[in-house]
Amino acid sequence: MNRRRKLEDAETGCRKKSNFSPEIDGGCEYFDALPDDLVLSILCRLTSTALCPADFFNVLITCKRLNRLGLNDQVLSKACRRMLAVKAKNWSESAHRFLKLCADAGNVEACFTLGMIRFYCLQNRGSGASFMAKAAIGSHAPALYSLAVIQFNGSGGSKSDKDLRAGVALCARAAFLGHIDALRELGHCLQDGYGVKRNVAEGRRFLIQANARELASVLVTCPSAEVPRSWLAWNTHRHGGDGDGGCLLLSDFGCNVPTPAPHPANQFLSDWFSDRSGKVPGTGLRLCSHPGCGRPESRRHEFRRCSVCGEVNYCSRACQALDWKMRHKMECAPVGRWADEDGEFDGNGFFNGNVNNNVDDVNGNANEDDVMEES
Repeated sequence: MNRRRKLEDAETGCRKKSNFSPEIDGGCEYFDALPDDLVLSILCRLTSTALCPADFFNVLITCKRLNRLGLNDQVLSKACRRMLAVKAKNWSESAHRFLKLCADAGNVEACFTLGMIRFYCLQNRGSGASFMAKAAIGSHAPALYSLAVIQFNGSGGSKSDKDLRAGVALCARAAFLGHIDALRELGHCLQDGYGVKRNVAEGRRFLIQANARELASVLVTCPSAEVPRSWLAWNTHRHGGDGDGGCLLLSDFGCNVPTPAPHPANQFLSDWFSDRSGKVPGTGLRLCSHPGCGRPESRRHEFRRCSVCGEVNYCSRACQALDWKMRHKMECAPVGRWADEDGEFDGNGFFNGNVNNNVDDVNGNANEDDVMEES
């Protein structure tokens, strides 16, 4: 059959199309004739716009040249957060090495992601904090905020290692860069006088700015024609009030804005511990109750918990405020005074993230059912 086909091809003059350019000396392939600079530019564009890691790795396995150029520092430094969004179930030593390669190339997203994984999942506190600090030096807002949370809680150390002023300074820098959780955290700190001189009016301004940015980020990702009316409708049930005052477009005031997608690093933490039956390293340690956070305690009683129900705990005021309006407000039910696992109780009370119970929330209404206490 093969001989007959060859004879037929010879008679009809059929020939397989050549992969070579007749205009290039030596008959080399078109791709081989492309200069490295052009290929690197194309790969940089790919890594900066990839929707998932597979978009990039499928290119790397195409040929040796693409594999060599794809691992160039110039390409790896441009990788976006979605390209670096490794899943906890796929975590391996090769994934670890690749993130380290990107971090060494100067990619701040890789520095932050690897720092979070090392600090919280692999319990390599020093190395993890170092990578997050490297990202923070590069003005990476999530890294600045994560370091602020570490300073507020004294994570990786003892309770005496808390540095509230350093936490506020890091939060302020992240807020300046537009980080929504940092804006919300800074607003609560100013309202409470927590690590900074108390300024209720300025705190409210930051909280409103955080909600405005939250809404803007949702509208940017969704074309205006596709925004459901329910997102912009006043929700009196969620708000818990009569609907007077406040801005109808802000989620803290009852707007039905969808829950923002967590950063891939936080999603990794959540998946990492959920894949391990929800257990965190060490006995008696807890996870932050905000689903989009994933941070675990590094020592017992590191996080604050709700003094009304005692069922939830949070690594930060921002997580507490976001989870309250999205979920916990509907679930929280007063119970008798609770004690911790050892029968001990620390009466350092927090009122809606506020130290003083006479401080109103951003609506000007007192949320007496939202109480946080040191555990």
